[in-house]
Parts: sequence; structure tokens; C-alpha cells
Amino acid sequence: MKKIICAVIFVGMLTAIGGCSLFGGDSKSEKEQEREKTRLLTERQLYERVQDLLDDESYELSVKNLQLLESRFPFGVYADQSQLEIIYAYYRSGDEDAAIAAAERFLRLHPDHRDADYAWYMKGLANYSLAPGLFSRFYSLDAATKDVEPARQSFREFQEFLWRYPDSPYAADAQVRMIYIKHVLARHELVVANYYVKRRAYVAAINRAKVVLEDFQNTKAVADALALMAYCYYELELPDFAEDNITVLKQNFPSHPSLDRRGEYRYAANFDFEQKSWLNRLSFGLIDAPRAPVFDNRS
Repeated sequence: MKKIICAVIFVGMLTAIGGCSLFGGDSKSEKEQEREKTRLLTERQLYERVQDLLDDESYELSVKNLQLLESRFPFGVYADQSQLEIIYAYYRSGDEDAAIAAAERFLRLHPDHRDADYAWYMKGLANYSLAPGLFSRFYSLDAATKDVEPARQSFREFQEFLWRYPDSPYAADAQVRMIYIKHVLARHELVVANYYVKRRAYVAAINRAKVVLEDFQNTKAVADALALMAYCYYELELPDFAEDNITVLKQNFPSHPSLDRRGEYRYAANFDFEQKSWLNRLSFGLIDAPRAPVFDNRS
């Protein structure tokens, strides 16, 4: 019996060792090999090694070697360039916080550097967390439903960047990203407004829609904001305010789905929270509950 127990323990130890080798050993060995390769390199050779790693998209090793380059040659020929490139390496490795910190450090050390615009641009880009995620190929992800505070920060960074460097080669890209961020932020306000409609908190919904009209006038969310406000004003028994919004909606967005073929507003007449189906009543509200209209005109 003792022999069997010992054999089981021995097999378990071998499995654990194998697992360590599988998940950690290779990575550690790779770093040790990289350390050996770069230990005796000159500044230029080490910088060229970094370029090879960046070309191979080995961003974590690029970061390690850029850190080594700066520590060994803090006043070398490639000191400034390595501080810039580590921003990019951090960003591409997925460490956005480190990229932002590295960009801010570079700007503190070199506020008047000829490539300071790149550091400012990368600060905005690192906060730009609206790219599709890992599972976006399997189902649709709506950026407007996520935490948009990093997007707001990204917008502010790009704004500052464009104010400082309007002629930068990165300016056009920053402008395109700012337009997309505005659409996401506007739609986010409507996501919240639609939630308030569902809760019958019509004043809160109107206030959110007003933000869209006031701050995001050139976005596609404006049409939905007008339709939502009209609905909420009807529910609050304020038909004059509702008609004002419908008039603007008709003039600017005559094809909006809240308008029928004759151009008449239809949501307010079609929906009633109190109109419950027999199935909903039998299930005590658990099945076939009346759904609030969702003001989302996106295809």
C-alpha cells in the first residue's frame, strides 16, 4: 500500500514539474537566453536588437531590452529614442497604463522634443479602449454599453494633442478617432436614457437625451434623442414639448422609424405599460412582459 501511495505521489510530482515546464519554464528560459544575448552588446547593437524584436512583434522582450538600454546607456545616442519606443512597446504588449506613464515621463523630461507630438498622440491612443474584444467575432459588442470613461479621457488627450500640434503627421488619425469617440459617447447617453424609459423615469431620460442634443449635435444619435424626448413628453402629458421635438425630427430625419409613412409619430400611440397579455397575467408578470420602446436607430 505504501508503495502505491509513493508511486502516486511520484507521478503527481512529475506532472507538476511538467506543468511548470509547460507554462513557465519556456518563458523563463527565453528571458534567460535573451539576457545572455544582450549582456555584452554595445549600445548600437542593443538598439538594433530592439528593432528586430519590434519587427517580430516580441513586445514584452522589446520592453525588457529598452529598459536595459536606458539603464546601461542613460545618456547614450539612443536614449531619447528608446524612451519613445518603449511607449509603443508597452502599448502593443497590452499594458496601456504603462504606455501612458512612459509617455508622461517622456514629456516631463523632454517637453520641447521634436517628437513630443508622438508622446501626446500615444497618450490618447493608449486610452482609446474601443477596439473589438477577443470574442467580438462570435457576438456583437456595443462600445456604448461599456465603461466610456477611458474614451472620454482619450478624447481629452487627443483634443490637447491637436491644440498643441495641429500639423502633426498623427493629427488626421487623431481627428478620425475623436469623431468615433463622439458617436460612442452620444450613444452611451442614449443607452442610459433608454434604461430610464424602461424604468418610466422620463425626466431622467429627457435629461440624458438633452446631453446628446447639446454636446453631440453632429452624431447619428441625435435623431433617436429627439424621438425619445417626444415619447417621454407624451408620457409626462406635455404634448406641446413633444410636438416641438417631433417637428425637428420630421424636418431633419424624415425616415426615422418612429415616423410612419405619412410622417406621423407613432411610438406614443402604440405602447402602454399597462396593456398586458393574458400570458403575462397568468405568469404573474414573468412571461411576455410589455417592453418599453427602444430608441436605437442603428442598423
